[in-house]
Amino acid sequence: MAGPENEPFLSQADDPDDGPVPGTPGLPGPMGNPKSADPEVPDPEKLQRITGVSAAHSALIVAVLCYINLLNYMDRFTVAGVLPDIEQFFAIGDSSSGLIQTVFISSYMVLAPVFGYLGDRYNRKYLMCGGIAFWSLVTLGSSFIPREQFWLLLLTRGLVGVGEASYSTIAPTLIADLFVADQRSRMLSVFYFAIPVGSGLGYIAGSKVKDVAGDWHWALRVTPGLGVVAVLLLFLVVREPPRGAVERHSDSPPLSPTSWRADLRALARNLIFGLITCLTGVLGVGLGVEISRRLRHSNPRADPLVCAAGLLGSAPFLFLSVACARGSIVATYVFIFIGETLLSMNWAIVADILLYVVIPTRRSTAEAFQIVLAHLLGDAGSPYLIGLMSDRLRRNWPPSFLSEFRALQFSLMLCAFVGALGGAAFLGTAIFIEGDRRRAQLHVQGLLHEAGPEDDRIVVPQRGRSTRVPVSSVLI
Repeated sequence: MAGPENEPFLSQADDPDDGPVPGTPGLPGPMGNPKSADPEVPDPEKLQRITGVSAAHSALIVAVLCYINLLNYMDRFTVAGVLPDIEQFFAIGDSSSGLIQTVFISSYMVLAPVFGYLGDRYNRKYLMCGGIAFWSLVTLGSSFIPREQFWLLLLTRGLVGVGEASYSTIAPTLIADLFVADQRSRMLSVFYFAIPVGSGLGYIAGSKVKDVAGDWHWALRVTPGLGVVAVLLLFLVVREPPRGAVERHSDSPPLSPTSWRADLRALARNLIFGLITCLTGVLGVGLGVEISRRLRHSNPRADPLVCAAGLLGSAPFLFLSVACARGSIVATYVFIFIGETLLSMNWAIVADILLYVVIPTRRSTAEAFQIVLAHLLGDAGSPYLIGLMSDRLRRNWPPSFLSEFRALQFSLMLCAFVGALGGAAFLGTAIFIEGDRRRAQLHVQGLLHEAGPEDDRIVVPQRGRSTRVPVSSVLI
C-alpha cells in the first residue's frame, strides 16, 4: 500500500489509497455511529490507526515543528538586532532601514494565500522542506551583499517571505490533523510559545554574534545553518497525516479539496471579525499616537495615561461584546469595534515608551524582553487557559450546544478583566515614567554615572584601619 511519504512533491497528498490502516468506527451522526453531545476523543491506539502515526511520533513531530517555528522567528528578528550596523554599512537612514521589514512583511502577506492554497491540496511536508531550504539559501546569500547594492538586500528579505509563508500557513494544519480537543490545544500552545522565545532569541543572537565575530554579517549566517538541520528533521521525522480523519474519527476516504473560489466564498462569511480587527488596528494606533502627541505638551505623563485610558475604556466594551453575542450579533460587532479601537491605542505608544526609558546600547535587549514577556503573559498561554476554563465549566453542565456556548462565553469574559488590570498597570507606570526617562537622558548625555560592582561598597573600620566592604555584608 502506498503511503503519503511516497507521493511526488506536487501530488495530491490525500489519495484514498493512502489512508491509514482500516478498522476504526465510521462517521458520527446518521451515516455512522450516533453522535454524542461531546465530541469523542479517540484513545491513543485508535488515534494511531486513524492517523497512521503513534502518539510518541506525533509528539516528536510537534517538537520538530516547534524548533522550526523558533528558528522562523529568530531569523525574523535577527535583522532587528543588528539594524544599526546595517544602517551604517549601507549608509541608509531610518526610512530605508524600516523598508527592510516592510518588504519582508509585504512578501509574506502576498505569499501566505498562495501557500495556503497549495497546503490544502498538496503534500505539506515537501512544501515546507522546499520553502525552508529556499529561505535558508536566500538568508545566507544576503550576508554577502556588497555595500553598494542595498536594493539587493531588500530583494533577499522579500524572498525570505517565501520560506516563512510556506511554513507558517501549513505547520498548524499538521498539528490539527494529529490531535483533537484538549490535546490539540496543548500542542498548539506549545507550538506558538516558540514565537516570543524565538523573537527574543533573534534580537539577542543577532547582537551577540555580531559582538563575538566583530562583523554583523555573521549574524545572518547562523539561522541558515540551523535551517539545514530543520530541513533534515522535516524530511526524516515529519509524516503527512490524512486531512480531517482525526476529526471524523474514521479512516474513511479523505475530504476532497474544493475550488479556490469556493474556498474564498466560504471564508468570506467568517472574515467580518478579521476586517473589523484590521480597521480598528489602523484607527486605534493612529488615534493613540495623535492624542498622546497633543497631550505631551501639557502633561509629561501623557503616554502611559493614554495607554491606561485605552485599556480601561476597552474593558467594558469587550465584556459587552461577549455578553451580547447570543442576543444581537450587530451589537456584538459594534462593541468589538469600539473595544478593539481603544485596545489598539497603546501599540505604538508602548514601543515609544520602551525606547525613551532605555539607553541606546540596551534597546535591542529591552525589545527582546518586552516581546518575550508580552507573549508569555498574553497569547502564548491564553488560548489554552481560556479553553481549559471552558472545559471545566462544561463538566458541571448537561451536554448541549448552549452549554458549550455559555462555557466559552464566560471564559472569554476574563479577557475584559485582564485588560482592566493592564490599564491599572499603566497608571502605575505614569508615576515613575518621568524619572525613568530623565535618568536615561542623563546617562546618554554622560551626566549620570551608573554604579558598578565596585561602587556598591562603603568604608568601615576593621582592625584599626578602614576598608571597603559590600553594603550587603553590613546589612546582613
